[in-house]
Formats: sequence, C-alpha cells, structure tokens
Amino acid sequence: MRPLRYSINVTLDGCCDHRAIVPDEELHRHAAENLDRADALLFGRVTYEMMEQAWRAPAGTGARPDWMEPFARTIDAARKYVVSSTLRQPDWNAELVRGDLGDAVRQLKEQPGDGLLVGGVQLPQALAELGLIDEYEFVVQPRVVGHGPALFAGLSKPLDLTLVSRLEYASGAVAMRYVPRS
Repeated sequence: MRPLRYSINVTLDGCCDHRAIVPDEELHRHAAENLDRADALLFGRVTYEMMEQAWRAPAGTGARPDWMEPFARTIDAARKYVVSSTLRQPDWNAELVRGDLGDAVRQLKEQPGDGLLVGGVQLPQALAELGLIDEYEFVVQPRVVGHGPALFAGLSKPLDLTLVSRLEYASGAVAMRYVPRS
C-alpha cells in the first residue's frame, strides 16, 4: 500500500495562503524532492487550478527564476488526481476522482508505488477526518501575516501526531514531518 503524504507551507500564525510565503530556492528544492517521492499528486479543484496556472509548461519563459525550473518541470510531468464535482475535464496529466472520497482514496492508496502527495487546505482536512493521511509535513515559515485561511480550521477532533523528522533551512523555515500517533 502506498502512503498518502501531506505537505503544506504555513506561517507562524497558522496562515496557509501561498501568497504569504516568500519563494526560496532551498524550499523549492525540498518541494521537488517531495514530489519525487510520490507516484502521483492528489488535489482538490481549487489547488489543482492554482497549481496548473502557476506551473504548467511552457516553462523557461523568463517569468520565474531559473532555480524554480526543476520544481516546475517535476510538477508539470507528475500524474495528478483531482477531487471535484464541478470540474469537467482536467487535462494537465490529470484524471477526476469522483464518488465517495474515502473509498476513492483508499483505492488509490492500494495501488503499488512510492506514495501519493496531497496539497491544499480543504481536501487534506477531509482526508484527515477520514484518517487517510499517513504523514504530515508542515513547513513553518518565519513569518506572521495575520490573515488568510487557517490550517485545519473546524477539524472535528484533535489529530495526535508524532514527530519523525525536522529540517531547518537558511531562511529560518523549519520542515517538520509527523505520523499519526497509534
């Protein structure tokens, strides 16, 4: 069974709005490594459309620094699953996931491979409620923004997690990985 991993950037005050995070070469390299550990990505419609707009080829147009290109190429090529009841036909190496969320994600996890990587805010919360996330990574940014969507706002019960690794970056960001406590 391949694991379902969740990774998100979050500020010290819990904001997970991507516009509040300052791009950084070292953190993009870390994100590309996370993508390389996964066979496929799992997104909700909002995150899928945001990522497609930001990272879909053609790259190399000079619109972003060269150090972002490895991440851009990796995410562009990755297989993607999109959970949506409104999206008609995703076409960025993606297929729709419909029906019961728990059953659909369990089927994806049962396929052989290295893992699935989920991103976003709403979908991961639903998956956490179902107990389907095997690893959580919070990349905590040394910034307080005072606004934006909060991570796991409205979660119905606490998530008890065990720290399994911690990486500190030159920017002051800290990537912490956790697994659910048994």
